[in-house]
Amino acid sequence: MKKTLLSLLLLAVLVPVAQAQKYEMKFVIPNAGQTDSVMYIGQHFRDGFVTLDSAVADKNDTYVFKGRRKWATGMYALYGKEAKKARLEFTIDGSQRFAFRLSPTNEVVDPEHDIVGSPANQAMHSYINREEQAKRQARDINQRKKSDDAKVKDEADREMELLSNEMIQYEKEMFEKYKGYRFFQLTKMFSGPEVPDEVEDKPLYYRTHYWDDVDFSDHSLVYTPDLFNKMNVFFFGILYHSETDTVCRYADMLFHKIENDSLMMRYFMDFIMPKYYRSTKNIGWDATWCYLVREYYLKGKCPWASQGEISNKRQTAEFLEQSLIGAMGQELYMADTNQSPDPKDWISSHRFPQRYVILWFWDPDCHHCQEQTASLKALYDSLSAVGNKVFEVYAVGYEADVAKWKRYVREHELPFVNVGGSNVNIDYQVAYNVHGAPTMIILNEERRIIMNKVIATKEILPFLKRYEEQRKLKSEK
Repeated sequence: MKKTLLSLLLLAVLVPVAQAQKYEMKFVIPNAGQTDSVMYIGQHFRDGFVTLDSAVADKNDTYVFKGRRKWATGMYALYGKEAKKARLEFTIDGSQRFAFRLSPTNEVVDPEHDIVGSPANQAMHSYINREEQAKRQARDINQRKKSDDAKVKDEADREMELLSNEMIQYEKEMFEKYKGYRFFQLTKMFSGPEVPDEVEDKPLYYRTHYWDDVDFSDHSLVYTPDLFNKMNVFFFGILYHSETDTVCRYADMLFHKIENDSLMMRYFMDFIMPKYYRSTKNIGWDATWCYLVREYYLKGKCPWASQGEISNKRQTAEFLEQSLIGAMGQELYMADTNQSPDPKDWISSHRFPQRYVILWFWDPDCHHCQEQTASLKALYDSLSAVGNKVFEVYAVGYEADVAKWKRYVREHELPFVNVGGSNVNIDYQVAYNVHGAPTMIILNEERRIIMNKVIATKEILPFLKRYEEQRKLKSEK
């Protein structure tokens, strides 16, 4: 009885007050007015929203959006002033006159009764609720599969198989029944490629066919959370730990699909480029950024970019490329703690018998530098003690106060090749992209850069071991 009355109350909003009104969307959200006196309707754009309308809560925590506008068919979001997360995702598909009642936790508990005037939203939220229910069931079953009781585990396995088959059939029926609705079209488009059972390298197949079902000619996709999420997962999930060559190869596969579509190209580039450029800890991301600059911006494939932006990117790429992994490390000559002004007394960063050289740019006033320098000293001393010092440390004091730097070296008995001061042959900040301390560069026996990020001391020997193993594998191929 309560649900019937609620439906009647919600339906009342659908009666036109004036023929001139083109849309009227009502959202009842208990207690929402206490935190958000104003709500907004907008569309997703990357990790934010494009706001399209607003409404003020009445005394019953009801928000009514109405006016004269033809809303495009698509996905929309209802959110508060902070706009960090949508309270509700909904669709405008056919009807522009509908009403929602949400629970205090922003859920559509019973779509059939809590949504009035929009069959598309009823179908959408019925599907979402069933998917969430299945996830909860799967979590419960997986918990029981951890049991030591074989009988319980077998029963859980059967339940999981039944649930899986049930959901496959449910999704098939829903996608067929509601294939005309935008939500189901998008869900199917972005569900990801199905990997055939006979494929041996399933991750490779998945990465290669990841974008196959996306219709890039549909520009409305940029206003959905689906395209943003898929882009984010691809570059900063699936490809997160991949080597630079791999990332660039898959980026090329994607951008080849859209390189004549400046809107889509800009959508992707404006989001991913700053992430690759600003990363200070991810190995190889600077090389990915440089590659994308040269392959797309400098070859005229980003027509929205101004000549000034392109010029700046070119200069930055040229600067970064000096210290990318694989580049030849520039030889430094610096004065040690004696601070001799005679270049003949300066010490080379390259001329050591050890196979590897760690260029360690540090500042005695930097707490993190102090911790890592102490840790590096402990490793250095332990290797020296057993006659297995596989690397030399060329420690550059990144400190203008030479007296303070020399005092720290002396008091802490740093055993490295300690250099510093202004007596140096080139600007090492430019040569090795040193923007602050600490900065670590590892050179191999050819004095090429094999690491250009600070890694923990405990990771140095494992890294060198992996490097040698990978190099051996490449030489055998």
